Amino acid sequence: MNTTIIGSGVAAWTLARELRKAAPDHEIRLITADSGDFYSKPMLSNALASGKTPGTLVMTPAAKLAEQQNVELISQTTVTAIDRSAKVVRTATAEYPYDQLVLALGADTIKLPIEGSGAGDVLSVNDLTDYDTFRRELEDKKHVAVLGAGLIGCEFANDLLKAGIKATVYDLADRALARLLPEQASEFLQKKLAEQGVQWKLGRSVKRIEKIDGAYKLEDSKGEQETAELVLSAVGLVPRTKLAQDSGISSDRGVLVDEFGRTNDASIYALGDCAQYHGKYVLPYIMPVMQAARAIAQTLTGKETPIKFPAMPVTIKTPDCPAVVNPPLPHHEGTWEVMADDNGVKALFKAADGALLGMALLGEASKERQALSGQLPGVA
Repeated sequence: MNTTIIGSGVAAWTLARELRKAAPDHEIRLITADSGDFYSKPMLSNALASGKTPGTLVMTPAAKLAEQQNVELISQTTVTAIDRSAKVVRTATAEYPYDQLVLALGADTIKLPIEGSGAGDVLSVNDLTDYDTFRRELEDKKHVAVLGAGLIGCEFANDLLKAGIKATVYDLADRALARLLPEQASEFLQKKLAEQGVQWKLGRSVKRIEKIDGAYKLEDSKGEQETAELVLSAVGLVPRTKLAQDSGISSDRGVLVDEFGRTNDASIYALGDCAQYHGKYVLPYIMPVMQAARAIAQTLTGKETPIKFPAMPVTIKTPDCPAVVNPPLPHHEGTWEVMADDNGVKALFKAADGALLGMALLGEASKERQALSGQLPGVA
């Protein structure tokens, strides 16, 4: 039995490890468009201040990991098509047969529609190569404009500060982390990061970027202008679904999978940033990857195991304002109860019967993560 995995991020390598645990003799092939070296993608947004290079971020080289897990590694190879009837994946140089196929394709950064001569120079960081480019471009720079005040944008802004670089953060929303935090929690985080030097430009978008004398002049939707030496886009990710769609695999926001991680083709599965679980949830975080990989590995080796997601609080890597968030699910009904002082914010989203459905813990309150997490409901 051959299981072929397309991708080499945390989702792909975690699945390979879990498969090997479940079936020591299972044939595993991993095809990746890059080197396949194993690293933690979430570390990219807080690696500057600690002086991490692309090389030091690599935890295990791909060749070593492939040897350890007895995986056939096909690196620097892009899959161009999936022939579902013949059960082969095609690349520019070869075809690879599979019995079971797993899509661990990841996600792409969202590209904003910005005009001007400097728009093409906007950077984003989605992998080690991007991080290497960003790090090199940052040399001798003192001011970076960050597009996006979501989780990744706030993490990069804080990391830039720690590296001695000024950050100006833009977002169309009128507050930071608007999708994850209640208003008072957003205000607390903004205040703490502003005290360290972050300049917030919220409730606006960047319309035009002009390159002038090696710097960038940004014009926003309010007509205001700002000059920065580098522009970083961190407005979010979109699951990679094109390969699946071109193959007739059902996709919505992500590749649609059932409770076992299967697509509409019983031989093809998806997990990680590219997957849309239970027809509802795109979960671009590490904990869901681990949960899904363990369950899918069992199913692939003959023991059907539904994917279960417990409560999975997310730690936001902003050391100047420690934060943990577990937002309520879209169908949850309730209200936020917020307790705030100069040291932190404890926001609890509760149902009418008092059941805890979500939380946002900032500053000193973040230390209550462990005590409160057990009271939260699972995702599915």
